[in-house]
Amino acid sequence: MEKFDENDIEYQRARRQVERLRGFYGHVFAYIAVNAMIVVYNCMNLKPGESYFQFKNFFTATFWGIGLAAHAVTVFLPRINFIRKWEDNKIKELMDKQKDH
Repeated sequence: MEKFDENDIEYQRARRQVERLRGFYGHVFAYIAVNAMIVVYNCMNLKPGESYFQFKNFFTATFWGIGLAAHAVTVFLPRINFIRKWEDNKIKELMDKQKDH
């Protein structure tokens, strides 16, 4: 297994991206698991002749889905160049402060 320099900026950037991905996939898993339980619960509590297709049965999935989509945008869309430059400058600044102490 290849060893990586943990002080390398590219390594740190890749590590942060992996952490973002792991967080997103955990969010997707929770979304699917919780909404599946809600569907089962709602189906079990339908009154005779009542349709499942009511807004109240899709409320959680809809609004949580919006949050999940926003999370996906932050993880998968390429970083804007000025944000990356700001991150690099901030990392250098913090590393310089650590060297001075």
